[in-house]
Amino acid sequence: MSEMTLVLHGLAIKKHAGAEAVAGLIGVDATKVKVLLAQAVTEGRAVESGGAFMLTPLARMALEGEYSRAFADQRANAAFMAAYERFEVVNKELKQLITDWQTISVGGQRVPNDHSNKAHDSGIIDRLGALHERAEVVLKALGDGLKRLSIYATKLLTALEKAEDGEIEWVSGAKIESYHTVWFELHEDLLRILGRERDE
Repeated sequence: MSEMTLVLHGLAIKKHAGAEAVAGLIGVDATKVKVLLAQAVTEGRAVESGGAFMLTPLARMALEGEYSRAFADQRANAAFMAAYERFEVVNKELKQLITDWQTISVGGQRVPNDHSNKAHDSGIIDRLGALHERAEVVLKALGDGLKRLSIYATKLLTALEKAEDGEIEWVSGAKIESYHTVWFELHEDLLRILGRERDE
């Protein structure tokens, strides 16, 4: 995969992001990413607004057409595919955990969690820590199959440690690289690598 294709892939995962965010996801120097994104804009493959970039529809289609060739090795790797299937099992658990984090049951109804119940939140964070321990072997296997994916394990651990230290926004905050945000991006990356669709 060329650096340009990798940058466009990172932008597809991020949806709408600046060069530094894309660089941090794909492990390419931010200065190089800025140059490549500027080139992508000139070539009509991306649009820029306020320092953030998005793929154009045609560029997105072309990128998706590249995946079967670019990720042929991963798609043919039995260990990588097995790791992905294990990831999907943990993913179902994480979705339920995030639901339990974002809402609570009051009188038999689910209502938004205002995070005033510290014991409840602490219990969810403990569950997240246990889930992460189980996920570590899966994350390692994915990184073994495609080295670039190892960055997700690092980011997930960072988010978990911050949440455990009392910065609870690192569980699912949408504007930071929270555990849920990073996990969602890893899932998107894997779906693109393997040509799968997200199960809504």
